[in-house]
Order: sequence, then C-alpha cells, then structure tokens
Amino acid sequence: MTADSNSYPTTVSLLGVPIEVGASQKGALMGPAALRTAGIAPLLESLGFAVEDHGDLSPRDLTFSDEAPPNTKHYREIKAWIGETSQRAYAMAKSGAIPVFLGGDHSLSMGSVNGVARHWHAQGRELFVLWLDAHADYNTPATTITGNMHGMSGAFLCGEPGLDDLLPRDERSSIVPRQLGLFGLRSVDKLEKELLGKRDVWIADMRRIDEFGVSVLMREFIERVRARNGVLHVSLDVDFLDPVSAPGVGTTVSGGATYREAHLVMEMLQDSGLVRSLDLVELNPFLDNRGLTARTVVELVGSLFGQQIHDRPTPSNAVV
Repeated sequence: MTADSNSYPTTVSLLGVPIEVGASQKGALMGPAALRTAGIAPLLESLGFAVEDHGDLSPRDLTFSDEAPPNTKHYREIKAWIGETSQRAYAMAKSGAIPVFLGGDHSLSMGSVNGVARHWHAQGRELFVLWLDAHADYNTPATTITGNMHGMSGAFLCGEPGLDDLLPRDERSSIVPRQLGLFGLRSVDKLEKELLGKRDVWIADMRRIDEFGVSVLMREFIERVRARNGVLHVSLDVDFLDPVSAPGVGTTVSGGATYREAHLVMEMLQDSGLVRSLDLVELNPFLDNRGLTARTVVELVGSLFGQQIHDRPTPSNAVV
C-alpha cells in the first residue's frame, strides 16, 4: 500500500544498525551505507512517503556488560547493540512511522522486533514476524554449532532459554512461536531442527515453496496474521534470495528464492496492508558484485511499499 492511503502510515523512519559481530564474516557493517547509496530514501519518497533518516547507531554510544553465557560469541557487545536498538525501535514505532532497520547482521532483529513488539502489545495487537531467510536462526547456546549469535535471533525472540539476560526482565516480551513464520528455509542445523519440531512455528521451506508456490503459502501466512487481528514485521535476510540475484552476503545457500518470487512475496505483503516494520539484514557490500545485491534489496523494498508495474485496485481487505 502506498502512502496516499488514509489508513496507512505516511512516514518511514530509517535506522542503520551496522553490527557485524553476530556473524562469522566481516563486512555487514557497510550494509546501511550501501542501501542508502542504492537509493532507498529517494525510492520511498517517490512512492509518497516522508522519510526520516535517523542515521546509524554507533558502538561508541554503547555500554558493554560483563557477563556472558557459553557458546555465545561477542555476547557482551551484542547485548549492548540489542538494548539500544530495542529502545530506538520502540520509539520509532510509537511515533506512528514505519521503522525500517538497515543492517548489519541478523542479530539486530533481537532488538528491532522486541522494540516494535512492545509498542504493539501496548496497543492490544499481536506482532507477527515473517522471517525471509535461508536459515531458521532458531539456535540456542545449547544447540548452536558455531556460537554465532545471528543464528539465535528467532529463538531469543520466541523466549527460548539461554539468552535470558540480553534485555532487562521487564522488556523481554517479544513474540511466541506461533507468531513466527519462516519462509525460504534450506539450511537448518540438526538440533535446531529438533527444537523447531517441538514448536508451533509456521514453516515454508523451499520444498513447500517448490510444491505449492509462493502465492498459496503467502496467502496462508497472511490469513494466519489477519485471523488474530495482528500486524506484521518483515525480517529480510539477503540470503533468502538465490546467490545469482544476491551474491553480497556471507552465508550464501544455493536454491533460494528467485528475483521474481521475492518480488511476488513483497507485492502480496503490500496488498495485505499488514506490514508495519522491516529489517534488511546481512547485506555485505564487500562480497557484492558492483552493488547488485544492494540494488536488488532496494527494488524489493519498492515492491513492499507499493511500486507496481501497473496500477491495480487495492483489495478491500487490505485495510487494517
């Protein structure tokens, strides 16, 4: 939905979160700058949105803690990033704008989703999260193979044990497993898979997508959100896409969503009118091919915010 709808926010707030210590490869800290260079703000403005760019969070402003559980690399630094990101996310959502978080690795979502969820809890609404990713990111310190915390984001947000002190006790409430949808999976660790099997997480792996198609599964998830009068946060990891379309990521997995499949996901989300916040994560310009991945991500943002090949009537059920 574009900004000219009276029922939809008309302002987008951008916040760069240049964190890279949650991943195994350096370079994601350059992601926010690459997305700005690729024209994310002018594109949104061309679609009728007012754009507020809040700049980037700076590690110089963060206070690191002393404690760290085992199997959690860079826990102290990530805790500081997440705490600040959560506070900024809450304020941005409360302002009535659509927060868009420019990453940075996927550990930033521990803070962005938490802050947005706390805002919607206060409004009496459930926040659902669509995790567009090759990976489930549902590891815990007890299941992780690598200890990289970008692979623990979903588990933390759903209240799995082991990362209990990342946020203050009165700010930990984010989502429950039935509010999480994993779309595009094709790489899941053994113990992570076993844990997911015990949870009510909605999953559309690439086998389901191949079998049923994007449109059927997206309608299924959208109706899941609509049935609860929920709102939606989209967390887009660049590795959701096939590496042919998006080489600029440190965790490439072959067989991902095609360029057109990814656009269809975004177009259907736009038609739903449910999206109220967005993460763009794991873009690594150091690994990109002349800005191809950054441009592709910005084009997907355009589809999510209403850019169309030709004008079509907005579905009557898109307004929430």
